[in-house]
Amino acid sequence: MMGETQSKNLQPKKTNITDDYKISANVLGLGINGKVLECYSKANGRKFALKVLRDNPKARRELDLHWKASGSLHIVNIIDVYENVYKGSRCLLVVMECMEGGELFSRIQERADTAFTEREAAEIVADIGKAIAYLHSMNIAHRDVKPENLLYADTSPLALLKLTDFGFAKETTNTMLQTPCYTPYYVAPEVLGPEKYDKSCDMWSLGVITYILLCGFPPFYSNHGMAISPGMKKRIRNGQYEFPKPEWTNVSDEAKDLIRQLLKTDPNDRMTITEFMQHPWVKRASEVPQTPLMSAIVLKEEEDQWEEVQDEMTNALATMRVDYDQCHIKDVKESSNPLLNKRRKKAPGLEIQISK
Repeated sequence: MMGETQSKNLQPKKTNITDDYKISANVLGLGINGKVLECYSKANGRKFALKVLRDNPKARRELDLHWKASGSLHIVNIIDVYENVYKGSRCLLVVMECMEGGELFSRIQERADTAFTEREAAEIVADIGKAIAYLHSMNIAHRDVKPENLLYADTSPLALLKLTDFGFAKETTNTMLQTPCYTPYYVAPEVLGPEKYDKSCDMWSLGVITYILLCGFPPFYSNHGMAISPGMKKRIRNGQYEFPKPEWTNVSDEAKDLIRQLLKTDPNDRMTITEFMQHPWVKRASEVPQTPLMSAIVLKEEEDQWEEVQDEMTNALATMRVDYDQCHIKDVKESSNPLLNKRRKKAPGLEIQISK
């Protein structure tokens, strides 16, 4: 199903998924909008990941964009989609590649025997850039580019790194995104205010990930253990970050230059994905010095704190992400509150007119 049909509209199969796949009770993970189970093809025994989504317009939009993006080497690809009744509810059952290599930073934390180098960081960043470049060329903004959504295909040294979870992705053709959907620590500054934003927020996230890869901690953080504090908001909006010693002492000037261009507070000044892919540190990633970094050591030392940060981010998502597509303005005729009722008594038949 992959490869030939990505450009076409997604047409879920109506047949029962159990005709083709054996579903395991083993939970591989939890996505934004649904859990991910293990499943196996009855035809060849291959292992896949099965994402279970309740069938609704939001899930359809997520799958439509993910389906269109499938086909890239650096996007977790959709294999099959079924429209079935699952546990009494109408669901969309999404069969995807099974990413057995784990999350980006978990893999780096596990590095104990060999040093993590600047060249490796550059090669990782280049691969993430390829995924974003593919999406942006299709006028798709992912809007949730973060380490937890970057997975390795397997545990081999040459495993592909792929971007997944399109739960907050939006098409950007002829429109600017206005929905405040973001994750703390990876959020572009304009998302924190009322300004419009677009694909450039993916570039900001890429800047934050690059920063962490090079030193082991984020450029912006909360001083009070909050998911995102007022002080942290201010630092993000003002672009207040540093390259402190000793973690940044031996990092190349080219790497720092890339981060400065990605973490610009004005999205109009921030580098585009095209400019990013042409930056020397990215374009010639295989030639970047193999300077040992402190990233793996810092991440390992702060492992417990890093897990807390991820938990804070997960909790914050529930309150910080507001999808305006799910918001409905109640008809004034159906509304009832003391002030409205008082006005109705004074002027029977008069209703409030909302100007466009």
